[in-house]
Amino acid sequence: MKPVSTIIIGAGSRGMGYAGYIADHPQEGTVVAVAEPRTWYRKKMTADYGLPEENVYNDWKKLAERERFADAVIIATPDALHTEPAIAFAKKGYHILLEKPMAPTEAECRKIVTTVQQQNIIFAVCHVLRYTPYTQQLKTILDAGRIGEIVSIQHLEPVGYWHQAHSFVRGNWRNEQESAFMLLAKSCHDLDWLRYIMDEPCLRVQSFGGLKHFRKSEKPAGAGTRCLDCAVEKNCPYSARRIYLDRLKNGETGWPVNVLTPEVTEENVIQALKEGPYGRCVYHCDNDVVDHQVVNLEFSGNKSATFTMTAFNRGRGRETRIFGTQGEIFGDSSKIEIFNFLTDQVEVIDTTASDMTVNGGHGGGDFGLMQSFLAAIQKNDTGKILSGPQETLETHLTVFAAERSRHQRTVEEIRI
Repeated sequence: MKPVSTIIIGAGSRGMGYAGYIADHPQEGTVVAVAEPRTWYRKKMTADYGLPEENVYNDWKKLAERERFADAVIIATPDALHTEPAIAFAKKGYHILLEKPMAPTEAECRKIVTTVQQQNIIFAVCHVLRYTPYTQQLKTILDAGRIGEIVSIQHLEPVGYWHQAHSFVRGNWRNEQESAFMLLAKSCHDLDWLRYIMDEPCLRVQSFGGLKHFRKSEKPAGAGTRCLDCAVEKNCPYSARRIYLDRLKNGETGWPVNVLTPEVTEENVIQALKEGPYGRCVYHCDNDVVDHQVVNLEFSGNKSATFTMTAFNRGRGRETRIFGTQGEIFGDSSKIEIFNFLTDQVEVIDTTASDMTVNGGHGGGDFGLMQSFLAAIQKNDTGKILSGPQETLETHLTVFAAERSRHQRTVEEIRI
């Protein structure tokens, strides 16, 4: 089969990661063009993939003005900048892989879905958790009726104390106006995953949460505005020196250190901590997204689920308890423990993904997503997409409804 020719819109960590999968699987796809406003990242992708000068742009709009010259577009721009390119490239007839979330508003999500359905293109949103070996094994177990019918689910997303500080206090997703609210930016993965596992539409949601800790009022006495010149930094678990410089000294040059500077050296990291956003005190930032949130969900068929997102933990895989009429399951994103009511026996299945590189990130979900997306185009088979437009819209609407509930203290119905 002919490899899928692909344009990358946004050459940051996600765009680079997806392009890396293509480079490792040339029989499945090729990278033929890039649009990226930042010079270093644009030049790196151009050099890595030998792109001709006429296919290299600093603005995706110039690419979209051309007649269609590739099969697909991967849109990995910042969250708030998805809608325009998604609609523009859909109207050109490109198949689209769109980074999650689809868009920061309900109206934009609906507009994207309407457009891609009218154009009859293959469209997938990067809900990578559906594509992990762990999820697929879990889905097989549930579909086989191993615990009977699902009645309820408890699902935990342990973001991790330092990850919260990096991405959601100091980083790109810290502020709702610049990106999106936390449940959409981080946890739309999880509400989508619950829909996939429950295999029923969500009818109603209720949510609580807020910004508890990362505020100026919580700032310790004697703390400075930056970690490198703070008198109490050594006693702070959120110290930028600990999160970045200590990792660098241990030989870690990938994420999250390479977010501070594309050329990772001690000198460059220190300079970034002195001048950039990642060196700021976590109690002295412009963040406003929540650091903890719970969502209660009522599904069709008299089924229910609870979801908890919290920053205050050791970062690790998601943890889930699934309660069925004939048994229960505990999963931690790698191992699945199945308890059978009839036998009182426990079976443990280890689904640990062997590929945990950037291309196999999210427990192998990135790998599975790219494999499925490219195969769907090669074989013209939308069935290979586990997160198609209509169900993706449904789960996004669930996220928006949950956030309305948090603000308004209401129970919200999901209206497709």
